[in-house]
Amino acid sequence: MLQSHTSNGQSNHNGSAPPAPEYANGTGNVDILEELNRLETLILYGFRVPLTGRTLIDEDRLLEHLDFIRISLPAIFQEAALIVQQKQEVLLEAEEYGQRVIEAAQAKRAQILSENDIIRQVEQEAEQLRRQVQQECEAMMQATLAEIDHKRRSCEQELEELRQNAIAQAQDIENGADEYADNVLEGIEQDLKDMLRIITNGRQQLRHDMPPRQHIPKKK
Repeated sequence: MLQSHTSNGQSNHNGSAPPAPEYANGTGNVDILEELNRLETLILYGFRVPLTGRTLIDEDRLLEHLDFIRISLPAIFQEAALIVQQKQEVLLEAEEYGQRVIEAAQAKRAQILSENDIIRQVEQEAEQLRRQVQQECEAMMQATLAEIDHKRRSCEQELEELRQNAIAQAQDIENGADEYADNVLEGIEQDLKDMLRIITNGRQQLRHDMPPRQHIPKKK
């Protein structure tokens, strides 16, 4: 690539051209703005035709500048295109990274929401199970208390029936014992009466059969 080794000249509008720029073959970055300034200087330092307002320009030097710019432009455009491409790639990578960050954030949010939903569901199921167990325990307690009360009343009723039966049986036994004793005493009384009658009859019979008693004086 050709490269200029001269600096820009200053426009003095006096028709004297600045030294012609020298170019050398080589490689390096090209300053397009500098080359345009050189073209402007070439025009300003050209010979002015009197009374015409026109300027004579060195055609060779003009073409030399244009060729140099024409040769340099593809590399500059390529470099600019490369920069644009790199910029687009950076933007694309940034966009992809941002998209990944957004997707990761959305996934994390969805995961957190899902975990929160699971936690809420578990808490609701645990609360429902706790209430169900509490209700079942209360129902079992009420049923147990009712059964205990029913058993207590049944026992009290049975005890009262047993007490009444015992009292009735004791009364029957007492009444039977009194009647039995009365019957026994009545039999004994009747036996005693019969024995007394027999004794009385026997004495009477003995008195009837005995001789009269003689009076025996008592010894002094």
